[in-house]
Amino acid sequence: MAQRESSRDIDQTASDWTARLDRGPLSVEEEHAFQAWLAGDPRRKGAMLRARAMAMMSESAQALGDDFDPADFAAPKVARLSRRQALIWGGGAAAASLAALAVGLPAAAGTVISTERGEIRLAPLKDGSTVLLNTETRIRVRYDKGRRIVALLEGEAYFSVARDDRRPFIVEVDGRRLSTAQANFRVRKLERAPVDVLVNQGLVEVAPTSVSAQAVRLADNTRLMLSDRPGGERPRAVAPEVVTRELAWREGKLAFEGETLSQAAEVFARYSDTRIQIGDPVLAREPVTGLFAANDPVGFSRAIARVFDARLEQRGDTVVLSPRSVAE
Repeated sequence: MAQRESSRDIDQTASDWTARLDRGPLSVEEEHAFQAWLAGDPRRKGAMLRARAMAMMSESAQALGDDFDPADFAAPKVARLSRRQALIWGGGAAAASLAALAVGLPAAAGTVISTERGEIRLAPLKDGSTVLLNTETRIRVRYDKGRRIVALLEGEAYFSVARDDRRPFIVEVDGRRLSTAQANFRVRKLERAPVDVLVNQGLVEVAPTSVSAQAVRLADNTRLMLSDRPGGERPRAVAPEVVTRELAWREGKLAFEGETLSQAAEVFARYSDTRIQIGDPVLAREPVTGLFAANDPVGFSRAIARVFDARLEQRGDTVVLSPRSVAE
């Protein structure tokens, strides 16, 4: 009985094939061998996607200069901003604040900070807290003597709250209030989806929807989907690696672990005007695994086409993926 190939062996072979593909087109014999290898084990397509994704990230990162370390792109990690990045993003946030004040926004209403599609912005707050805004996000910041209040109007934001025992930090979203003394957590408010709260460090309290209900407390690595239904909110623990994947956008990356190609295309649509269109329902249901640059839907589509032997066609701002015909 043949011994089952280990995951490490599969990953190594996927890396070898990726290196070969990067050297140029495959010969007819090599193409047959490659397709046969992919078809031999269901784990191989995921391994190949991971290898292609890492290769794309590494190539893009070469532009960073001599300090580039490919290991930094091997897996999503908690974002650690350099002082230069903080100054750049902080300057952008300050510019947004000035723009809000310039149009006569009343001080009581607070300061609005926003991002465009594909933009990520760090907003340092005057109490030492920071808010990292994902693509197409708007927040309103209001401070007074007794409270620090940030309203998430739309989009997705990651809050790093500095401790201040005299003034609670409150996030308002869809009429609900989340409060903390000190925590790191993400709140996401997108159309046609419940508000998603993810805490990766600290303690966050979610105010109840009625006086008879109790507040919900969220600790490290806990997730909650907000709901108006009585008893509809149940916090659940999530694995640290899931938290890491969920927060990969802070480094401009998208991490997938078994999502369908159709779902991945919807996520990419949040970050770019280029749309991924899948012309076949079977292809649309294929699982996707890997780490990809959020602003490179074309590179992602090329990796998909290579791994799933699909045809790629670019029509203006649309990338169309479809199965190859028998004749091809």
